[in-house]
Amino acid sequence: MAAQFRTAGPGDAAAVARLHADSWRRHYRGAYSDAYLDGDVLTDRLAVWSGRLAAPEGTRTLLAEDGTEVLGFVHVVLDEDPEWGTLVDNLHVTSARQRTGVGRALLTRAAQEAVAGAQSPALYLWVLEQNTPAQAFYKALGAAHVGTTLVGAPAGDPACLNGTPSKFRMSWPDATRLRPA
Repeated sequence: MAAQFRTAGPGDAAAVARLHADSWRRHYRGAYSDAYLDGDVLTDRLAVWSGRLAAPEGTRTLLAEDGTEVLGFVHVVLDEDPEWGTLVDNLHVTSARQRTGVGRALLTRAAQEAVAGAQSPALYLWVLEQNTPAQAFYKALGAAHVGTTLVGAPAGDPACLNGTPSKFRMSWPDATRLRPA
């Protein structure tokens, strides 16, 4: 079944949190500590998403669904940075639906949200240095790697990290130029 897209609401917090926790467990190993990822990440993510979806001012969270489950989501913070524009704060797709166009469709919708609702047409996101498949995906859609910094610790707790992992800023100066892959 083809994906359907809609804006998430407070009732979607649990489904978004489950997908987010699963994605972190699959893709953040090495950067985040195993103790953190194997612990109660779901409760942490549920608290975050319950708050975000209850008070979405200046943000958009879009879901991709197939009628029975959430296949992916993207969360954008409009005009988050005066230089870099709208932040794609999260983009996650279920492992079963990766490489099927769901991520590309969600990122395209994020770009459309930035162009329609933000002052700046610029769009950017952060990706872990170790996540080379995601970096290749963003580059294929026209993003440029424009900076590197250290990953912030989840909940401000450095014990949640493995060492000092880095993340890359990937940028589209004009979201209307996001290339279809």
